[in-house]
Amino acid sequence: MTMPRETSRFGEAEALEPRRGRGRFFGPGVRNVFRFHGLRVDRALHNIIYFAYYDLYVPTFVKIGRFLAARFGHTKLVHAMYDMVYSRYHAKVITPNEFTKILTLNEDVAFGPDTTKQIIPFAYANDVILEEPEYIAVMDCPCRLSRDNPCEPLTVCMGVGRHFAELWMEVGERYHVRQVSQAEALQILKDARARGAITAAWFKVATGARTGVICSCCSCCCRGLEGMRIASQLTGGRPLTNVAPSGYRVVIDEESCIECETCSDVCSFDAMTRDASGTRTYHSHLCLGCGLCVEHCQGEGLSLELDEGKGLPLDLDMARQALGRRVPVA
Repeated sequence: MTMPRETSRFGEAEALEPRRGRGRFFGPGVRNVFRFHGLRVDRALHNIIYFAYYDLYVPTFVKIGRFLAARFGHTKLVHAMYDMVYSRYHAKVITPNEFTKILTLNEDVAFGPDTTKQIIPFAYANDVILEEPEYIAVMDCPCRLSRDNPCEPLTVCMGVGRHFAELWMEVGERYHVRQVSQAEALQILKDARARGAITAAWFKVATGARTGVICSCCSCCCRGLEGMRIASQLTGGRPLTNVAPSGYRVVIDEESCIECETCSDVCSFDAMTRDASGTRTYHSHLCLGCGLCVEHCQGEGLSLELDEGKGLPLDLDMARQALGRRVPVA
């Protein structure tokens, strides 16, 4: 549902002031974080530290998780630890249809929480909230920064909405943060997909439990996708994941297929494979519905359709219908 505002700021966003040195921790973005979290000062500090030092935070977190999974992945305790973390820190794969609506938005939206798990199938951090969406900042990807030979460009992580963009502009100097327009943001995502990166919206309780952080994730660098693969090795309980599929499956038009093999080359999840003879097999249960194979297919023989078994897409129009309860915008 639309959240009205007394003074409209849609269109060209006002320039956000970057901050340097110690002053970066005393700006309006930081103050808003404390105001948002209220008495949960621990979450406010977590929020600020995460974005200010996430090139250290993310790989350290994954390293600890990898160690626990390798040594104690068969135990119920480690399974419960992963379950606790992933229910609070996770992603939803999105396609150009979804992110185009987000990056051309000209109103505040607030839907959720998604208690039915139709769109965001996790117990926590499942609100669809975009406040002043014309404010967008991008900065270096912590996953790529942590790799020895990372994919480029590095500056592909995106914060949509003033809640994120203002904070990033204050604490993200070391990550080459900059403010971008909606058109520039769209082009960044399109360029990343042309290079084979999927698009994912990330949610984290400590950072507001809301939509807003959009990443271009390559399978070779992304620590989140690495976390998904680590979780698949746990044997102490039910299957776990931190990455929810988009809600689509691939439809193959065999008559249009020209055997270019691009679909299997671009897929990072073994959903499209070929045997020694070149015969293609589509493994629907492994598909995250990212849409890369559709976009890269040279014969235009692939398309996406809704898959009822994988929930609903993070489509703002669908969210408006499915998530009726209003969440106050901070």
